[in-house]
Amino acid sequence: MRCPFCGSENTSVKDSRSAEDDTAVRRRRVCESCGARFTTFERVQLREIIVVKRDGKRSLFDREKLQRSILIALRKRPVDRDRIDQMVSGIVRKLESGGENEVPSSEVGELVMEALKRVDPVGYVRYASVYRDFKDPSDFAQFIEKAALDDEDDDAAGK
Repeated sequence: MRCPFCGSENTSVKDSRSAEDDTAVRRRRVCESCGARFTTFERVQLREIIVVKRDGKRSLFDREKLQRSILIALRKRPVDRDRIDQMVSGIVRKLESGGENEVPSSEVGELVMEALKRVDPVGYVRYASVYRDFKDPSDFAQFIEKAALDDEDDDAAGK
């Protein structure tokens, strides 16, 4: 592993432990050349996933981009960082185990919406406002009304 500070390849692992709900390994490293300490994460990647955008463009799935969008939706909300990491890992597992190498961006968005709905209603509405491209306040009202009706239906069905 190359040191991000001096570029030396002479680094060693000082500590390893599981992270993110046992889906990653966190390694604490030290550079033998400059003495800098840094952390790396290793994850198993079952396959590369290509995200097909609405306009037909294709791009490699980016876990960090997914995590950033969820963090933005949950900014200043009482949701633990570990819970967010678990959400991201769960979404990635669903995508990787789905059997398809190409996934529409709408499927990724719906998985995020489902996860946020279970974790934080405000984050859910924030994400939906961008994902569903709300134009004015009435869009928020309609979405919240529909979400409330869906919740009542879920409660009645015993979910």
